[in-house]
Amino acid sequence: MIYPKIPLAQSIIEICKAKDVLDIVISPGSRNAPLTIGFASNPSFECFSIADERCAAFFALGIAQQKRKPVALVCTSGSALLNYYPAIAEAFYSQIPLIVISADRPKNKIDIGDGQTIRQENVYANHILFSANLLEEASKENDSKINDAIHTAITQQGPVHINAPFEEPLYETVSELRVNPLLKDLMAEPISLPSLEPFVNLWNTAKKKLVLIGGNHPNEIEERFIKQLAEDESVVVMTEVTSNIHHPNFIANIDTIITPFTEEDFKDFQPEILITFGGMIVSKRIKAFLRKYKPMQHWHIDKLRAYNTFEALTQHFEVEPNVFFETFLQKTKTTESDYLQNALNLKSLRKEKHDVYLNTIPFSDLKVFDSILPKLPKNAQLQISNSSPIRYAQLFPIDSSIDVFCNRGTSGIDGSTTTAIGAAYASGKETIMITGDVSFFYDSNALWNNYIPKDFKIILINNAGGGIFRILPGHKETPVFNTYFETTHQLTAEYLAKMYGFDYFKSSNEQELEKEIDSFFKNNKPSIIEIFTPTKVNNQVLLEYFKSLT
Repeated sequence: MIYPKIPLAQSIIEICKAKDVLDIVISPGSRNAPLTIGFASNPSFECFSIADERCAAFFALGIAQQKRKPVALVCTSGSALLNYYPAIAEAFYSQIPLIVISADRPKNKIDIGDGQTIRQENVYANHILFSANLLEEASKENDSKINDAIHTAITQQGPVHINAPFEEPLYETVSELRVNPLLKDLMAEPISLPSLEPFVNLWNTAKKKLVLIGGNHPNEIEERFIKQLAEDESVVVMTEVTSNIHHPNFIANIDTIITPFTEEDFKDFQPEILITFGGMIVSKRIKAFLRKYKPMQHWHIDKLRAYNTFEALTQHFEVEPNVFFETFLQKTKTTESDYLQNALNLKSLRKEKHDVYLNTIPFSDLKVFDSILPKLPKNAQLQISNSSPIRYAQLFPIDSSIDVFCNRGTSGIDGSTTTAIGAAYASGKETIMITGDVSFFYDSNALWNNYIPKDFKIILINNAGGGIFRILPGHKETPVFNTYFETTHQLTAEYLAKMYGFDYFKSSNEQELEKEIDSFFKNNKPSIIEIFTPTKVNNQVLLEYFKSLT
C-alpha cells in the first residue's frame, strides 16, 4: 500500500475510511497531491476525477442525493474551492451531506504574494454546518476536528469544510502509516416528541386541514400513513412533483387548482391547520396563498429544520414524518367535512378543462411537456432543471413508478445537469434529464465527465433564451429585455453532443417530436434530444392555459 508521506493527509484519509466516507470526487491540482495520492491508492475508496470544480461539487451532490450519505470533495488551494460554493449552498438548503477537503498553503504563505493562495479558512461561513481549520502538523486536536466535521455532515445532513495546510514536498510517499488517528464514536442526540394531546385536540375539531408535501425520497413515507390521510374527509393533501408521493385523492397539480381562484375561493380553501414536511416548495402561488390566507396553526415535521415559509409557523416537530404519524394518527379521528370532496370536485373540473385546452394549442413548451411526460420510461429516474422546466412539470401527472428530483435548495440553474449525472451514476437507474437551454449551456461542462452511464438521456427544450422571464409580470419586448433578461441566443447542442460522444436527436414541431422521441428513448447510448420551441408563443400559451381552467 502507498501512503502520502505527510502525516496530516494520512490522518484525514484514515478517518474518512473509518467513518465510511468512501466516495471521493477529486479535481486535479498540486497542493492536494498528498490527499489525491492517498485516496486514489487505497482500494477502500471509489475515486472520481472531475476537472471543473463547480461540476465536481454538483456531481458529488448528485451521488450524495441518491446514496444519502456523505461524499467527499478534494481540491487544490486558491480559487478552486470557491467554485464549489454554488453546490455547497444547494447542499446546505437541500440537506445533502458533502465534505469539502481543501488543500491550503501553510499560514505563513497567506497574503504575502505567494501563488495560488486566498484566505481559505471559514470561506463558506454563511452556508456551512462545520468548519475544521486544521494545523499543519498532525495532532489529536486535528483528529478531533476531522471527526466532528464528519459527524456533523452525517447527523445534520449538510455540507462541512475541512481546510488542510500542506507544505512542500507534496508528492513523497511511504509504504507504512505513520499515524494512529483519534476516532470518536458518532452518536446522534435522541429527540423525542412533545405531548401530542393539545395538537390532537386541535386536529380533531378542525374541519379544514391542509397537508402540503415538498421534496421527498421515493418510498420514504409509509403507505399506511398516506392511506389514512387520503381517506380523511377533512384533509386535503397537496403534493409537489418532487414529493414522490402518490394517491388518487391527493392534489398533485397545485398551480392548476389554485391559480384561477377568486378571493371567495381562496377564503373557502383557507385551512385551519397546515402540516408541511419534505423539501422546499416550488409553487409560488401556494406560498402567496398561505401567506395571505394564513392557517391558525402551521406544524412542520422535520428532524433538523423548520423554515417559516408562510410566516405562520406555530410548531416544529423535530422527528422524521413516519415517527410523527406513527404516534399522531392513531390518536386522531375523522371529522365530518366537505373539504376533501370539494377539492376532488375541483380537481376533476380542472382536469377536464386542462385536457380540452391542451388539444387546441400550437407547438410550444406546454405542448412539449404534454407530449413527453407520458412517454417517460417506467421505473426511471427523472431529474428536472430549475426555472421553466420544473414549473411546467408541476402542471402534469407523472407516472408513480418514476423517481423525481430537482435542485430546489437554492433553485439555481447552475449544476442541474451535473447533479443529474452524479445521481444517475449512483442510482444505477435509467435517468432522464429535462432541462431548458440556458441551464443546459450554463452547465455544459457537465458533459466533460468520464462517468456518464450509457442510459443517461437529456431532453433539452430550446426556446432561444430565458423563457421564464416572459411569463413574469412587467415583461416588455425591448432590446434591454431581450439582451439582459431573456439572454436571447442562437445556440444549439448539436456540436456539444458530437464533441462529448452523445447521440443527438432534434425536433421543431409536433410531428417530428412524435417520431424522434421514441427513437431517443430506445437508444442505448448517452443521448440528447433538442426540441426547438417558438420563443414568442410560449408565454401566451401558458397565460391562456390558466385562464382556460375556470
